[in-house]
Amino acid sequence: MNSDRPPTAATSNDGPSQVWTVERIRALGAVTDITTAGQIFGLSRSRAYELAATNTFPARVLRVGSRYRVSVAAILTALDVDPNSPHPTTEPST
Repeated sequence: MNSDRPPTAATSNDGPSQVWTVERIRALGAVTDITTAGQIFGLSRSRAYELAATNTFPARVLRVGSRYRVSVAAILTALDVDPNSPHPTTEPST
């Protein structure tokens, strides 16, 4: 095995070290996939799909063909964050 190769995305993004802030969630764009949405809510991939299939996912899930998509606004609403509020800015200097 070549130890000079960088780790793959799967190994570098696994585990509880990934923190989802409001800013990171907003940066996803208008919609995201069910796996990412599940990670935001602390769900495994299989549990996220199970909840989506039974219409019990914490946010509204859209079925597009054979894929699930979740609105970022719906995720923010489920997290009790106003999706229409302005993005936080740095505090003005005094």
